[in-house]
Amino acid sequence: MEAQNTKKSVNVKSLCFTALMAALIFVFTYTFKIPLGTGYTHLGDAVIFLSIALLGSKKSSLAAGIGAALGDLVGGYAQWIAPTFFIKLIMVLICGVFAEKVIKKKLPGYIIGAVLGGLFQIGAYTVVKVILFDKAYAFTTLPELIIQTVVGIVAALVFIAIFNNTKVTEKLRKMVD
Repeated sequence: MEAQNTKKSVNVKSLCFTALMAALIFVFTYTFKIPLGTGYTHLGDAVIFLSIALLGSKKSSLAAGIGAALGDLVGGYAQWIAPTFFIKLIMVLICGVFAEKVIKKKLPGYIIGAVLGGLFQIGAYTVVKVILFDKAYAFTTLPELIIQTVVGIVAALVFIAIFNNTKVTEKLRKMVD
């Protein structure tokens, strides 16, 4: 006779999709670099914002934190691993509140949530740069961070609109829920 498991069961599909999104976030953060001023920008934020539509904010917050932090680890930016993990995680949760709770998963909810989450990201990274480096560096890199955030939001919204119109979002959400 089998012993009954009293713990909450793990949804393997959900876990796999979360891991897949973390891997995609890492790949798009680490691989697709666009040189800017003092550093570079990347397309990882686009995948992060897209993951909210596909996985929901709880699962994608973990995927965002892990995927982006791995990009810093492998890219040689060890001082950014912890800040990136928490900044991306919180950014996704902010976006998710509007997309899932306030405006109920409609495109306007994602837009408002992404903008507010993006503003948090810009502010949080600027504060960390002031702490790690100085005000001058933090404020001179602000335009690069704004560009990265805006490009990420716009690219994600294009894909979200396409996925919503083709019912891909709905089908994927059913698979992972």
